[in-house]
Amino acid sequence: MAAFNLTPSDPSTFILMGIPGLEAAHLWISIPFALFYIVGILGNFLVLFVVGKEQTLHTPMYLLLCMLALTDIATSTSVVPKALCIFWFNLKGITVGGCLTQMFFLHTVAVMHSTILVTMAFDRYVAICNPLRYATILTKGRIAKLGFLGLIKAVLFILPVPLLLNTLPFCSNHVIPHTHCEPIAVTKISCGDMTVNRMYYLVIVFAIVGLDLMFIVLSYGLIIRALLRISSKKAYQKAINTCTAHICVMITCYTSGFFSPLVHRFGQGIAPHVHVLLADLYLLIPPMLNPIIYGVKTKELRDKVGKYTCRM
Repeated sequence: MAAFNLTPSDPSTFILMGIPGLEAAHLWISIPFALFYIVGILGNFLVLFVVGKEQTLHTPMYLLLCMLALTDIATSTSVVPKALCIFWFNLKGITVGGCLTQMFFLHTVAVMHSTILVTMAFDRYVAICNPLRYATILTKGRIAKLGFLGLIKAVLFILPVPLLLNTLPFCSNHVIPHTHCEPIAVTKISCGDMTVNRMYYLVIVFAIVGLDLMFIVLSYGLIIRALLRISSKKAYQKAINTCTAHICVMITCYTSGFFSPLVHRFGQGIAPHVHVLLADLYLLIPPMLNPIIYGVKTKELRDKVGKYTCRM
């Protein structure tokens, strides 16, 4: 492959190095990257197609699932194509504006994703604890409003991240040891005071994700209390099945979402390529697994998907 001829001192451009220390294996690493990305894109578009086609699935639960699928598509698409360009064609350059835009878009979508998971937990709470009022509490209009409020929250919290980074001096070092413009990785190459930036990253992790998790735990605490009062075994099993998929999705999302930034902040003894791989897996694995989890665990969706795939 042709060598990348941009100099690190170019003030208008950053250089994304890919996975530091594993440059010789980039071509092999690109195979699972591309595979996970394709599976995730196809799975999420299949969910959108099936829910869009089936009127019986036009319920709050499945509308939220479509919103989740859209954030999954946006998450992986904002990172993987550029990473594959680095792996396959050695195209490592990205403008400063492009880098900050990628960062803003990626993390806005991540906050939206977390907000949707909170709303899905509330949806399950209402469906199990107050089923008679479900249709009046969670209407399509309210779901749309909650989605819009989630977008506003994401923009307001994430917008300071690229703005703060844009004020930092980068001197002669514009080489980012990463596959994408991860805020902590970009901050580390600055020659200015990074205290405010690092503190704000921790505020985002604990204030947004922490609060969202608190609301989810509260919802499921109330759900568990309601389940313990159900005498019918059939009704109990149905209620459990409606929650299982959501719990699995939360585990894949929040486990990797918390682990990656904390490793960046406190795992100084961990090899750089481990940092990068963990961050990349967080952007690849959940978008690939989420449609599979919902397809397997949700009978209505599984049946509809089977109907359309049998026609092909």
